[in-house]
Amino acid sequence: MDFQDTQANTTEELNSTKQLFDSKLPITFSVAEAVVKILGDMGVEYAFGVSGGAIAPVWAALHQSSIKVLHFRHEAGAAFAAIEAHFASDRPVVVFTTTGPGITNALTGLFAARWEGAKVIFVSASTSAPERGRWAFQETSPYTMPCTSIVTSAQIFHYATTVECSDELTEISRRLALGLAQPGGFVAHISIPTNIQTSSLKTSLPRVTQSQSLATASEETIAECVRLLSEGSFAIWVGFGARDAAGEIRQLAQITGAAVMCSPRGKGIFPEDHPQFIGVTGFAGHKSVLTYMEEYCPLHTLVLGTRLGEFTSFWNPTMIPQRGFLHIDIDPDVPGAAYPYAETFAIQSDVKVFMKELLKHFSLSNSCSTAVTVPRPELDLIKPCRGGLVRPKVLMDAIQQVIVEGSGAVVMAESGNSFAWGIHHLRFTKPGRFRVSTGFGSMGHFVTGVVGAALARNGKAVAIVGDGAMLMNNEISTAVQHQIPAIWIILNDSHYNMCDQGMVLLGFKGVPAQIPQTDFVKIAQSMGADGIHIESESDIQPALEKALTSNTPFVVDVIIDSTQTAPIGNRIRNLISCVNRNY
Repeated sequence: MDFQDTQANTTEELNSTKQLFDSKLPITFSVAEAVVKILGDMGVEYAFGVSGGAIAPVWAALHQSSIKVLHFRHEAGAAFAAIEAHFASDRPVVVFTTTGPGITNALTGLFAARWEGAKVIFVSASTSAPERGRWAFQETSPYTMPCTSIVTSAQIFHYATTVECSDELTEISRRLALGLAQPGGFVAHISIPTNIQTSSLKTSLPRVTQSQSLATASEETIAECVRLLSEGSFAIWVGFGARDAAGEIRQLAQITGAAVMCSPRGKGIFPEDHPQFIGVTGFAGHKSVLTYMEEYCPLHTLVLGTRLGEFTSFWNPTMIPQRGFLHIDIDPDVPGAAYPYAETFAIQSDVKVFMKELLKHFSLSNSCSTAVTVPRPELDLIKPCRGGLVRPKVLMDAIQQVIVEGSGAVVMAESGNSFAWGIHHLRFTKPGRFRVSTGFGSMGHFVTGVVGAALARNGKAVAIVGDGAMLMNNEISTAVQHQIPAIWIILNDSHYNMCDQGMVLLGFKGVPAQIPQTDFVKIAQSMGADGIHIESESDIQPALEKALTSNTPFVVDVIIDSTQTAPIGNRIRNLISCVNRNY
């Protein structure tokens, strides 16, 4: 690694840690070394963060372990990259920061990790006990920080604690192993005072044991589901939480003839080119879904792995089936929350386990039906023009052809008009090819997350982002430093255009959200990356092909027509209805 030149004052710690991993002689572990060893034994391969004096012992221990360490430019970006590295590798990922602003900077990304269902372990420093309450530099203690939220298990963290003694590591190891073994997300925070990091381990290093226990439905519950679904027509509503059950969902749909729709995050779990696919629901979704619900309204809807939150459903009553939902989720608090007034048969189960059991009954039954003709998402291809600015729809068509269909790269779309265009126009036939955040939806998530995804995939990852997000928080220089093959496709229109267009659609005129024109190719090249400008629609395809074949991180700076309205109408209608809604 190339970070040791900044760590001259930690030479002794580096040497001690190197002995820990290279020597078979019995030595004394420091708490920092022990924590890093525990994390490695739990399957952690990557650590993203920003260093500082208070976290120096842990940072040194990370560098001498088998964990690959990436020093980011901002803590929030490190957390976003960790989220996407988790989803790309299916392994827990570490985020590390120093005290004070290191922690608060990371919180946005850690909130997103909780919302997204990632497995992330946050390791931070805190102020040593003798210095607390004395205004130590960047003091992190109950005297200066809202520790109830940050170092306790609450809304951000499933598990959080401050290490005050090395004897606590056995219990901490047990709690981490238990959380990581559970299905779904797990976000933990281990806060270690600086003096504790260098203290000696007084007990033997705890052994890490992980055993996974998947929630399953009873035979009686499965039988009741079979009975309800056999009453008549039903639809399947697929969300991101069902991504591991793609094969089973497709099999059930083909056996029963059920129509299938997906959330924006669930794109590709069921093939979007399948004749039974009726479209994406919610934000930037397809009219064909509402047409189906109005004209063919099923008796039941089988909901798999989605919270049915605002951007998935807009809580539209049209989406309620005649006799209610059968809602399967690993979180027992999810079923019934989005539509509390609709009849819901709630099942707490891992989706894949549930589907395997359900298929045993349907595969043995003789009630298989043939799929009826259902409304399909509209595909309105338009031809590129030689003159004028680039229309986003034409850009999406080219991304579909060159990247989605012409490569194996994962595609991610940043919050704003970028994910509206991507959700509505891009089509995926396999799970794991598309990432979007429609829950927490922080700007800056994928301009940095793309680095984590490309690293963990050891291959191309493409982020479709706005110029506002790219200016807010990107990690081009980090990708260059580690030669990570990330690609940024920037919708450059000198606007926060979702805000600009949204204000007009809401009736608030004369409230511009403009930003200065930026040359992102120059920025990329100044950091050692490559890039290309696109100002004509005829230049899109060769530029995307060049980006895919580049051996360096690559920026595609697309000057787009800002007057083209993104498909955000249903979001606007929901905002208006919220203003007028009486509770």
